[in-house]
Amino acid sequence: MKTMIKNMMRPMMLIVAIVLASPQLAGAQTVADVLTFLVTNQSVQTGSVDRDRDAAQATSDTISRALRANLATLPVTTSSGAFVYRLNPELGTVERATQSYGPFFVERALTAGLHQASFGLTFQHLRFTSLDGASLRDGSIVTTANQFVDETAPFDVDALKLNIDADIATLYGNVGVTERMEIGFAAPMVALRLDGSRMNTYRGRAFTQATARATAVGLADLVVRTKYTLYDEDGAGIATAVDVRLPTGRQEDLLGAGSTSLKFSAIGSIERGRTSGHANAGISLGGLAREVSYGGALALAATGRITVTGELLGRWLDSSGHITRFVAPHPRLTGVQTIRLTPDASTLHIITLVPGVKWNVSDTWVLAANVSVPLTSGGLTSRFTPFVGLDYALGR
Repeated sequence: MKTMIKNMMRPMMLIVAIVLASPQLAGAQTVADVLTFLVTNQSVQTGSVDRDRDAAQATSDTISRALRANLATLPVTTSSGAFVYRLNPELGTVERATQSYGPFFVERALTAGLHQASFGLTFQHLRFTSLDGASLRDGSIVTTANQFVDETAPFDVDALKLNIDADIATLYGNVGVTERMEIGFAAPMVALRLDGSRMNTYRGRAFTQATARATAVGLADLVVRTKYTLYDEDGAGIATAVDVRLPTGRQEDLLGAGSTSLKFSAIGSIERGRTSGHANAGISLGGLAREVSYGGALALAATGRITVTGELLGRWLDSSGHITRFVAPHPRLTGVQTIRLTPDASTLHIITLVPGVKWNVSDTWVLAANVSVPLTSGGLTSRFTPFVGLDYALGR
């Protein structure tokens, strides 16, 4: 039986490989189009077109959602700038309220101060290398396969290779409208590049079945935010914040969530001399998915001009962010089972470590640099994400 099946399928696969030899996706296509093309264009004969179509669409949607979780809902820098000022009632002058320049992504309870404003520009480079722990770039993501039930490895395999990179430049600013309240914004610009291929391997013979690429450049979802300090005494502070993320990014290019989201945060800080600690907890509604986020940060003013920070960021997304393998009997070939990818309904949990440093290079200019290192493998991940930024304070 095995010999007969192999003899029947071998010439069929050679014909398919010749007909489909490295087709290019023509015309201007969105990133979502290219991703769907690479996932759905397949050559493994499963005997069930409907199952193949549904599985391919679900896989494409899951990868797209994971990518948007990193771009459309990417955590932005703190609303308060590096400098925080307060009026000294004894001297009648405005002076710095803290010795450190604060954390990067974890909010601190203090606001900028009345009429104090700052703006800045940050840059991040993301090079995605894995999806749920499987490498994107070496062809180890098997989308469809046929395997004999008494063999350990598939004899007919479709595998995906994806090169996904993104550069994100974020312009942000904030202003203190009172001593306890500030408002701000963050506008991320994204350059996203996707280059992929689909390989078919039949009994050790590999064919490039399809290739495609896409580039998208544009504004991601704009963030408008406000923060209010509820308590501030003897270096301890409690604050609350509201972020509104507007759907300004193109959803079809995976730059935006497609709908407005609201994030409500609680913030706590202790700032004593050269050291400070900060904790955040938040919940997001709308947008890509419901999300619970948390974060903690420690900052140390190593010198008058240098602050060293360490942050831990966590996110729970109520969205099917994982992909697993689903095995079903082949409807036409006895003793053969088909392997497909399918989304997992479990929530996506992302934990990231962020060590960094801030340097007061001149007057009220602060140069910031850090690196984000993922501690979990769920969803799309990069080995590390470098970050550089420049912050300037006005109204001193």
